[in-house]
Amino acid sequence: MTRTAARLTAGLVAAAAITTAAGVGAAPAASANPQDRHALTHQTAARGHLVSATHLRTMSADQVRRWLATEGFDNSSVRYGVDTYRLVYRTIDARGRATTASGLLVLPHGGERRLQTVSFTHGTEIYKPDAPSTSGDVWGPGPAVTYGAAGFAAVAPDYLGLGKGSGLHPWKHVPSEVSASLDMLRAARQFVPRTGRVLNGEVLATGFSQGASSALGLARALQDGADPRFRIRAVAPISGAYDFEGAELPALLKGDVPPEVAAVYVSYLFTAWNRIHGGIYETPSDVFHEPHASRVEQLFNGATPGSDVVDALPDTLGDLLTRRGLAMLHRPSGTFAEALRVDAEVCNAWTPRVPIRLYKIADDEQATTVNTDHCAAWLRERGVNAPVIDVGDTLYGGSRHLGSNVAGTAQIVRWFTTLQ
Repeated sequence: MTRTAARLTAGLVAAAAITTAAGVGAAPAASANPQDRHALTHQTAARGHLVSATHLRTMSADQVRRWLATEGFDNSSVRYGVDTYRLVYRTIDARGRATTASGLLVLPHGGERRLQTVSFTHGTEIYKPDAPSTSGDVWGPGPAVTYGAAGFAAVAPDYLGLGKGSGLHPWKHVPSEVSASLDMLRAARQFVPRTGRVLNGEVLATGFSQGASSALGLARALQDGADPRFRIRAVAPISGAYDFEGAELPALLKGDVPPEVAAVYVSYLFTAWNRIHGGIYETPSDVFHEPHASRVEQLFNGATPGSDVVDALPDTLGDLLTRRGLAMLHRPSGTFAEALRVDAEVCNAWTPRVPIRLYKIADDEQATTVNTDHCAAWLRERGVNAPVIDVGDTLYGGSRHLGSNVAGTAQIVRWFTTLQ
């Protein structure tokens, strides 16, 4: 089994609009009760409050170069050694309730005292420890370390329910990915002065796969004034599935995505969206065949490694899904159709006013490149020039999709450096 299947770091995208009640910038509902108003005000003020900061690692510039090279990450932009930290901070869950999340902060040893920030949002993970701040390999923290070693303050939120976050991960839910990303920025702003540095307020947003849509969502929120202390400077997503209904679903159904990977994605999608939106099924057996129906929700509890999830699920959608489950993919309706409709809004419902580049790899076996083409076309319709950058032929663990993260990070750090 390739690492592509084992880690499942392919990205699919957001399923809901940025402006839902759980989303960034959404106003709390009004209340006539003064105590309720005080509670809501306190919850809003607490978002981004730093709960704890743990120093993880110190590496010299030479150590960073060797460490990145062990998994094929480009090290030509390394200028400084780094310190890495895990931040735990207050945020809100997918329903707007108070919770905590974690994320990785990387700071350079040298460079400017006032640091520009890069926000990197990661691709799909199933297993909680595989998130950037808790991962034991290079893949999870590698991009953030790349940006930190180039002289940026780099933040990589783990998202809700991953890393040290509580609860289940609301997969492909852009509002909570954006709120976790924004609150991670706030937590970093609170912590960084303890190291003798400050954040200058400029944010460069990038992300891979699932995180590509998260990066676009964060850029949109910052552009709309979600926090006046931060200003979006540029955005550079990699290999996102921005048009799930019009591009990614057809690819899954036609077999353009490896069938064993498609089975995992659809299982993750149905179980997560049923928790978030409801209406996908009343019981898992409505859409999943047995024996998968009896165990599918447990597989996506954050405690099951991705390789075990792959092994527990069938190799084809036909073996996984009931007639109703397949019909939902072929002819979306109801809650599922509405979620798919707003899914595309991350590209087609706002107009970036900052530099934007879309990075992709040809013949992407997981997030079909038609997604990027559709996103670029939607942006052009609104007068936005969003160059599409092909990162070239790069493999990671036998995967072109994962390779695009490695190659895209190398190219984006060079572009971001020109904007410092």
